[in-house]
Amino acid sequence: MKDRRFLSFMAVLIGALALVAAGCGGDDDDEGGGGAEGGGNVEALPASSCTGIEFKGDGDPDVLIVSDLPLQGSSRTQTVQMVKAIRYVLDQREWKAGDLNVGYQVCDDSTAQAGKWDSGKCSQNGQAYAGNASVVGIIGTFNSGCAAIMIPIANQAPNGPLAMVSPANTFVCLTEGGPGCEDTEPDKYYPTGTRNYVRVVAHDAYQGAAVAEFAQAQGIKSIYILNDKEAYGLGVATNFRNAVEALGITVAGFSAWDPKASSYEALMNQIKGTGADAVFLGGLIDENGAQVIKDKVAVLGPNDGAVKLLAPDGFTQQSTIDESGVENARGLFMSIAGIPTEELTGDGEEFITAFREILGDEPVDPYAAYGAQATVVLLDAIERAGSAERAKIAEEIFNTKVENGILGTFEINETGDPALAEGGVVGFSIYRAEEELELETTISPKPENVDAARGS
Repeated sequence: MKDRRFLSFMAVLIGALALVAAGCGGDDDDEGGGGAEGGGNVEALPASSCTGIEFKGDGDPDVLIVSDLPLQGSSRTQTVQMVKAIRYVLDQREWKAGDLNVGYQVCDDSTAQAGKWDSGKCSQNGQAYAGNASVVGIIGTFNSGCAAIMIPIANQAPNGPLAMVSPANTFVCLTEGGPGCEDTEPDKYYPTGTRNYVRVVAHDAYQGAAVAEFAQAQGIKSIYILNDKEAYGLGVATNFRNAVEALGITVAGFSAWDPKASSYEALMNQIKGTGADAVFLGGLIDENGAQVIKDKVAVLGPNDGAVKLLAPDGFTQQSTIDESGVENARGLFMSIAGIPTEELTGDGEEFITAFREILGDEPVDPYAAYGAQATVVLLDAIERAGSAERAKIAEEIFNTKVENGILGTFEINETGDPALAEGGVVGFSIYRAEEELELETTISPKPENVDAARGS
């Protein structure tokens, strides 16, 4: 899913890896700060970014896994739930993967100053994971821009590559090349030539196609497309533009909003002049998205009025409503990968039922299930590897075949993307903002529209 800033200095970060065991660590309300000492044969990551080692099994941990998520800012509600989902899976597995005892550290790639993921923190954390031989796998990242920094660091880790399983990254070019990607993508993320990164969420060609089909069903004829200048935001906006054009919807304009601006009324007046009957926000709520929504309503009217407002999964969370205000957010349509949590079956239904008891009155965020599934994929890969050998575990994440899992039945293909069984469809949920997120519909985009979204 999520924000994914494409950084101009990426080549420098990739080429100048100094695998220094820098800080890592967390801000989760449920756990205290981490210590520098480990248990058994493992060495803890320092407390500057990570909580202390968690382990609830018998004996001492043999290996460490980490979650790398932004625990400060607008995404915090989602990511704290994802951490709880990871712990739930570890509890179910008795903190083991095969014969190995698995310790866990919660690591934060955000800063209080940024209020979201931070490029420097992503680099620092990646180097810490790579430099600590106890770490055998990463659950993360949440934001694709952070992944673009961390994947090549993990790819060159000693005795690696080091496995990464993302529950949320949706930027197409992390795993696939082609139209809309740089000529060097995705190969530049894997400098060793061996892949070490997979994700359990469908990428943005599917999301772009799904939202485009929804826009067509809403009778939208002309749409103005905005993005937040980050890799995810620009990427999903481009995928959406490709898909709506293929469906015959007019693109009235394609431009970016400045996340540091104090007002977007001039931008909205510019959009008003085009006569567009809808606006699409490609990006994150973290990138001053609440102010964009407020000014859209101030200039173009309510979202359930003459000019509709649509957004991708970077906005699909309760904080969008809370930060924008209910009356400003009302009627905003937001998409997210997967079917609604209440429609999950098998392991998914079992997880949601148990997880609701853990959360109490708090609604289950859709990405909690993705966090749980990513954990299952990583633990299963460690079990199949039968050892703490990083390279073997990274190889095994590509041998993933899940049957009736939390997210259904799928396998990981050669690019690192989830592939459904023959006849399976990729579903997306469209939510409408009211006082809370309310399900509007589900869509399985047509293959030809997914190809169009790719730019094929």
